[in-house]
Amino acid sequence: MQVLKTACLIAVLCGIVPPVLAQEHRGEHFDVAHGHNHYYPVRETHFERVPLGARYFEHHGERYWWHEGVWYRPYGRAYVVVGAPIGLYVPLLPSVTTAVVVGGLTYYYANETYYYYHPDIQQYEVVATPAAAPAPAAAPPVTHYATSNDIFVYPRNGQGTEQTAKDRYECHAWAVQQTGFDPTVAGGGRGNRAEYQRAEAACLDSRGYTVK
Repeated sequence: MQVLKTACLIAVLCGIVPPVLAQEHRGEHFDVAHGHNHYYPVRETHFERVPLGARYFEHHGERYWWHEGVWYRPYGRAYVVVGAPIGLYVPLLPSVTTAVVVGGLTYYYANETYYYYHPDIQQYEVVATPAAAPAPAAAPPVTHYATSNDIFVYPRNGQGTEQTAKDRYECHAWAVQQTGFDPTVAGGGRGNRAEYQRAEAACLDSRGYTVK
């Protein structure tokens, strides 16, 4: 065993094996598709909580959390890693993605998932594995909640991730009702973005959050 460890160390130091490949990543898979070369948790892996900063979404009546290309769903009092929900829209990409051109269209790949950018609504759609086919149809109305991505919310009273996500969703819904502006739909609907943001921030502040 010691000889094997020494041989592996020599291989890394000599540049034969990249350090990231020489490390043990238990419970993770190494995504090599399209030269992506990045580790992710294996699907069906359970966690007590989602990572700090995970974003909350609802899609077709199901709840999801998303962090750096990994999707989570509630599982009892824990969370389980699942496949990406096709058709859901997200406001930004994971920090590590690989651009893939198929049929003249550019997709962004990470963790066995493809994202397609819709410039008209400035959102990325989770799509099925693309084939060399005609361009997708125009984006349908966004049917999930995605919180405004130009604010940062910090719990002041030790609120957990799930409570924070719930409060952000409820404050989003209240701000939409008060102002008529909805950042999750194309064009925002009626109303003014600045008024929406002020209303959302006021709601979150009243629930014990600092908004920046």
